[in-house]
Parts: sequence; C-alpha cells; structure tokens
Amino acid sequence: MGIGFALARGLAQAGAALVLNARGVEKLDAAAEVLRGEGAEVDVLPFDVTDAAAAREAIDGFEAGTGAIDILVNNAGMQHRAPLEEFPPEIFDRLMRTNVASAFYVGQACARHMIGRGAGRIVNIASVQTLQARPGIAPYTASKGAVANLTKGMSTDWAPKGLNVNAIAPGYFDTPLNKALVENPEFCRWLEERTPQGRWGKVEELAGACVFLCSDAASFVNGHVLFVDGGITARL
Repeated sequence: MGIGFALARGLAQAGAALVLNARGVEKLDAAAEVLRGEGAEVDVLPFDVTDAAAAREAIDGFEAGTGAIDILVNNAGMQHRAPLEEFPPEIFDRLMRTNVASAFYVGQACARHMIGRGAGRIVNIASVQTLQARPGIAPYTASKGAVANLTKGMSTDWAPKGLNVNAIAPGYFDTPLNKALVENPEFCRWLEERTPQGRWGKVEELAGACVFLCSDAASFVNGHVLFVDGGITARL
C-alpha cells in the first residue's frame, strides 16, 4: 500500500468524501472499489498531474459538474537512484515535473476555486530528504526541498485568502517507491540503527498527520512542514 492510498483511507475514516487521481484508470478503479467496500464515498478523476492544462480542465470540470474540492493532497512522486555525475538529464526533468511541478499545477487549479469560497486545505507531501541527503538521490532531495519551499510560498500567497497550506514530510516508510531499500538488508540495518524508533514507518501512521492538517484543529497551522519520521531528523 502506498502513501496516497493510506492518506485517502485515513481521510475517509474521518468522514471525508474522496476524489482519487492517477493516470492509470484500472489501478484507480481498483483502489476506489476497495475504499467503497470499506464504506467510503469515492469519485475518480484520472489525469496526468504533470500536464498543467489537463489538471486545470479536469478540476474545473469536476467543480462545475460534481462539487467542491475542499481538501487537496498533492502526493505524486517518483524516485530514481544513480550517481549524480551519471544522472540522466531527461530523468532529472521528469522527476522535477512529477515531484514539484505537479504540486504547483494541481495546487493552482484547486486554489482558484478555494479562493472563491474563502476556504481550503492543501497538503503537499515532502520527505525526510527535505532536510537530509543520501548518496545517489540528489535530484530527489532537491525536489523535496522545493516542495517544502513551495508549501511556504503557497501559504504566504493564499493564507490571506482563507487557505491553509502545509506539508507532511515522511521518513522512511515501507512503500513501493522504497522497494529497493526495503529489500536491502544492509540498508535496513542502517535505518534501524539510525532511527530512534528503530524501524521502518507504516504508511497508516501518516494518516493522523493528514487528518489533523485538514481539520479545524489545525486552523492556525499554515506553511508548516510536519515531519513524521520516527525521530530520524532529531538524531545526529
């Protein structure tokens, strides 16, 4: 289970109706059916988040034909590991579009409607790499630093218009994106020793942070990056 599905499930359990996005319609429909089976109200809205025009068209269409999007979680992300001196430029560009540009495109498209209502919540997904770096993933590290600062910029521009924009920065979680690391015994030993809680995170442990940031309890939380990392960023 990935982070996006876990956050959607957590928000549904807190009472939210869901609108799921992905490029792959089959995968999207399968996720929707699981959540509907758990009692969630779910719509699907397939489009490519790295295409600004497609994002604007899809969100405008949903707002006009179905209803308001009150909460946006920007979770699209990709990873590519390679020595920096050999990192392919075309993959660098794709990584930046996926991890950073998508948050701007979809965030802007939703914010235009939220501003008109004077309210809205946007949660961007940053990373422990927002503050830290490891060999072989410098572009990913750069992208997640950008997500954190984009979050601050969105808050600065849109908080006066009624929006709350924050980010969640996960530590190391057992997800499909981290499959290569989860299957590496040497890395797992390093992580367990490096993390005060001594283990990988479970994706469902991110849901509470998201529900909090989207709730009235976080009405005066804006421009914040909330680390959910088992203490790894606290330890030297």
